[in-house]
Amino acid sequence: SGDYYNQGEIRKKELEQSCCVLGIPASDVTVIDHRDLPDNPAVEWDTQLLATLVLKHIEARNINLVVTFDAGGVSGHANHVSLHTAVRYSVCTLPWVPPWAAAGSAWCWWCRVLVLESVNLFRKYISFLDVLISCLLPRDALFILTEEETEQAKRAMRCHRSQLLWFRRLYLLFSRYLVVNSLRLL
Repeated sequence: SGDYYNQGEIRKKELEQSCCVLGIPASDVTVIDHRDLPDNPAVEWDTQLLATLVLKHIEARNINLVVTFDAGGVSGHANHVSLHTAVRYSVCTLPWVPPWAAAGSAWCWWCRVLVLESVNLFRKYISFLDVLISCLLPRDALFILTEEETEQAKRAMRCHRSQLLWFRRLYLLFSRYLVVNSLRLL
């Protein structure tokens, strides 16, 4: 729930506001508030527990595409890395089959997973200039935001007022992730 600084309730409301800016209805937002999954940049979450929760959500919502962090977690945040590990574990290990699937198939055959590429510090903060680099490098998907989409993403980020520390303000100004995102299939 984002309760690292005892701001869980505030951060839930900020998430809903941010999603509203992005056109995501509150009914499509799920916040998992689990005591064994604390918001803490130094805590690695239990892979099996998180994988089970993710798979339950995928099944309940009939989701066919998951976008998550790569093994670097974009910022190295242990919770982000744990999410990648859990999704990778569930794709490669857990024998979950949707009820309508043919025998022998697995959920990863009908639910694709894209991981957001972590880039070095230089590339992370060169904003639109990274479009040139990203176009030249191998990837499975590349999303280049329009100017309007970039402004919408910035408005959505600004909804997270409790998290807008000085370095996140720099992120709003210079991050390539608000302009270009390269992803790979898991």
